[in-house]
Amino acid sequence: MFKAVSVGDKRKAKSLQKLILKSKAARYLAIRQVTQLNDGKKTAGVDGKASLTFEERFNLSVLLKENVNTWIHNKLREIPVPKKDGTKRILRVPTIADRAWQCLAKYALEPAHEATFHARSYGFRIGRSAHDAQKILFINLRSFAHGIEKRVIELDIEKWQRPGLTTHP
Repeated sequence: MFKAVSVGDKRKAKSLQKLILKSKAARYLAIRQVTQLNDGKKTAGVDGKASLTFEERFNLSVLLKENVNTWIHNKLREIPVPKKDGTKRILRVPTIADRAWQCLAKYALEPAHEATFHARSYGFRIGRSAHDAQKILFINLRSFAHGIEKRVIELDIEKWQRPGLTTHP
């Protein structure tokens, strides 16, 4: 899919995304990720289920297969979490089934999304970190070519807000 998006073959990319959404292996991987591997695997949603037996995981796979294109999310469980300044923020927890569907959708969308990023983009990307950006900066600033033309620009975007959106205290 990465290759298809990179060369601009949208039809092939869409076909591959549909294939991933219908794939039994992708469904099982998504269910395994949210029920066995994730840190929040024991956090229950509004349905009260914090874990699934192997039979329930297979039933969830059937449910995902039947409703993958018409999935309707359940309500979110809201948990107030205290902040350091004394206020509270609301943590919203989806059900295990919703998390599995989201993970399956992520498997279908992520490769196409990664293909559109610039090679030197490091923010909020899988497998990239601040250390990678530091390494590239070090290598480029250390090189002996274009010495006088080198620049480091530091931006600090604090509490940035899109026009028309309001923040809630």
